[in-house]
Amino acid sequence: MGSYIDWSKTTKSSSYRGSGSFSTFMIIGPTCFFLGILFASFPYDFPLLWSKEPVSAGYYDQLETHLKFIHQSPPLIGRILNIIVSVGFLGMFIKLFRPSEANFLFDGASLILYTIGCAVYISNIVKGLRTFSSGFFDSEEFKKASANSDGELVLGREDSLRVLSASNTILALVLIGVLVLQAGQWYAEKRDGDDEAAAGPKESPTGKAAAKKKQ
Repeated sequence: MGSYIDWSKTTKSSSYRGSGSFSTFMIIGPTCFFLGILFASFPYDFPLLWSKEPVSAGYYDQLETHLKFIHQSPPLIGRILNIIVSVGFLGMFIKLFRPSEANFLFDGASLILYTIGCAVYISNIVKGLRTFSSGFFDSEEFKKASANSDGELVLGREDSLRVLSASNTILALVLIGVLVLQAGQWYAEKRDGDDEAAAGPKESPTGKAAAKKKQ
């Protein structure tokens, strides 16, 4: 691990990829994009998770129709989404190429959270969208599974919608964590700059005295 980190690289190094680098915007852009998508879904998720009011059966039908429409969108939409996900990973890999200690801490943690977010998206959200798009809960397979559960927990349509909404909330929190880490890197760089600026005037009288002695 010690050989992986470039300990000679600081925030003042020319090869340092900090908060102002283009690779940082490659991370922040996709993260904000996905948060915008999740915010657009929040009105659908709110009644299931955060409201005390009873949810009508018509609302579940409306939400299921909405999810089917999203999953059955043209293939171009999914490809664009995959490209944007890849841009975020590319930005993190660029910043973690021969990283400084700051890159290793902030960008390494960002990569972990971003990967967790992708895992939640693939394992829960995509799987849930496929289930609703296929009409699984109206099929004979689901009815047989519910009748022959043998004590096993079989989630119905309403519970599956709640799991999907909870997954959206978890994904949003993970992505917010990525933004917090990138903001933390910017703040650390700012503090380093402020400390150096504060230390500069204190060293200048010594420099002047040394120059007088040489004269």
